[in-house]
Amino acid sequence: MPMPPLLDGAGRVALVTGAAGGIGGAAVALFQTCGARVAGFDRAAADGDLAVAGDATDEAQVEALVAQVIETFGRLDFVVHAVGAVGSGPLAGQSAQEWRRLVDLNLTSAFLLARGVHGALARSRGSLVLISSTNGRNGGTATSGAAYAVAKAGVANLVRYLAREWAPAGIRVNCISPGPVATPMLDRLTADEADTLRRSIPLGRYAGADEVAAAAGFLCSRHAASMTGACMNISGGLVLD
Repeated sequence: MPMPPLLDGAGRVALVTGAAGGIGGAAVALFQTCGARVAGFDRAAADGDLAVAGDATDEAQVEALVAQVIETFGRLDFVVHAVGAVGSGPLAGQSAQEWRRLVDLNLTSAFLLARGVHGALARSRGSLVLISSTNGRNGGTATSGAAYAVAKAGVANLVRYLAREWAPAGIRVNCISPGPVATPMLDRLTADEADTLRRSIPLGRYAGADEVAAAAGFLCSRHAASMTGACMNISGGLVLD
């Protein structure tokens, strides 16, 4: 008996935030390939059947985004939150303003989106996937900064909280915890820093954005129907479960 496709998106609707980024863009492409209609949200121009520009940390804009998706497509089944930004440097040099900016981008945006899509996902018994990071599991380093590590740890625990609270409504909430991913986010590193980071990964390579997107597709699929509250480790062995 042939295996069913990774994800059957026919008649389904996906929303991807951070859709202009490497992981977000790959998620948009994957959902479209699987037959879903896709809304992409980002400050920059994003792909999708519906492209919406906006700030994921702005409460009113997130609420308007969800309303626009429902008005346009009539439903919402899959949501992937891929908004994120790194910092750098030791905690002693971190300004309060930069701390708040990074926590808002990485964590508050996830809260706002989750709250905004709850009703729609309850109606479709849909799936929410949030992107955390190995930095949220191992404490991080000054390469990406304390605020990023703390916020990504918060994302993982938000997933655990929501998984339990939303299970009675049939909503599954899961998390992906990537290590270094070959996206423009790594362009901030010098050649020596990039080489050192790559050599620290047991498998000796960065993950591809398409690999992370495929994990999101799996978590949204019927193959993962019994998974909620999980955090998938895609780090090449940098973090071992």
